[in-house]
Amino acid sequence: MNARERFHAVTHYEKADRLFRWEMGPYEETVKRWRSEGMPEDKNLGQIVGYDPMGVIPVVLKPLPGFEKKVLEETDEYQIYQCDRDGAIKKIRKDTPPPAMPQYIRFPIQNREDWEAFKKERLDPCNPKRFPKPIEQLKKEYGSLERPVGIMAGSMFGWLRDWIGVENFAVLFYDDPKLVHEMMEYLSDYFVEILKKVVFEIHFDYAQMWEDMAYKTGSLISPKLVREFMVPGYKKIVDVLHKAGIEIILLDSDGNVEELIPIWLECGINFIYPFEVAAGMDVVELRKKFGRDLLMGGGMDKRVMAGDKPSIKAMVEEKRGLILEGGYIPGCDHAIPPDIPWENFLYYRECLHRIA
Repeated sequence: MNARERFHAVTHYEKADRLFRWEMGPYEETVKRWRSEGMPEDKNLGQIVGYDPMGVIPVVLKPLPGFEKKVLEETDEYQIYQCDRDGAIKKIRKDTPPPAMPQYIRFPIQNREDWEAFKKERLDPCNPKRFPKPIEQLKKEYGSLERPVGIMAGSMFGWLRDWIGVENFAVLFYDDPKLVHEMMEYLSDYFVEILKKVVFEIHFDYAQMWEDMAYKTGSLISPKLVREFMVPGYKKIVDVLHKAGIEIILLDSDGNVEELIPIWLECGINFIYPFEVAAGMDVVELRKKFGRDLLMGGGMDKRVMAGDKPSIKAMVEEKRGLILEGGYIPGCDHAIPPDIPWENFLYYRECLHRIA
């Protein structure tokens, strides 16, 4: 089997020659540690571990033009800068090793006027730079690959949270619900306008969304608010994807998302990851609760990987039945942190490879 066939088999509960090998990648600091502990310098992690390749079409949904990283103030103790990812002004201490959370000082969207200017300047779906290559060239490059091909399908909550701030955005649902409705309606129409130009031209194996809208014990907003504000947009996006024949729709959200899963499934979003164990996410129990409707990725406790080998083996063996059943791609339950030794990580992957 090639990677494309294997991905289809695993996500459709069909027999595969082995498990599909894929997970979230390591932090930069993790790689530095692993290099010092014997990770080959001349190979990347995918080559060493044998990850299955995945291809994502280079279509730009994020703000264009993007944000410029600017250092606004710097001392011996800290740096204040504008982030090139979300445009927020942040402060980071120099004595805190990465990956460290910065202090957020200001966000690019503070009010309706900021939003109107933001969408006009950065969220034009017709910006030609959103397609770095012509559609015909993309069809030639991605149409007959032997690896699964995906497309980014956006974010209803996560991006707005980054542009507005978690607390500011949560309050806005009550202080100005009309504005939240307008923003989410605009975003869903914006995503659809871009996606429909390409999803009917190329065969895609999956689409991918990102939210990060939960913390350790539950969602950052109530399921009631998700249904009222987000579900209409989700349905518009998923409708276009389904009409294009895209059956597998991935969504990445950290934290405890159990109360959100039924909503996502109703909308047609059927593959959730990475299921953080520290937040109470147990993929074995979730399969019992949601059955085969829910496809899953991740679920392997990063804290256990930092421990001893017997515990790592026990963690993997606990999920043996789930792995063999299908509909599950095991992997670290978040980006791989630097407290995991290289030897432990290799042992963890070896335990997985032995199962299937």
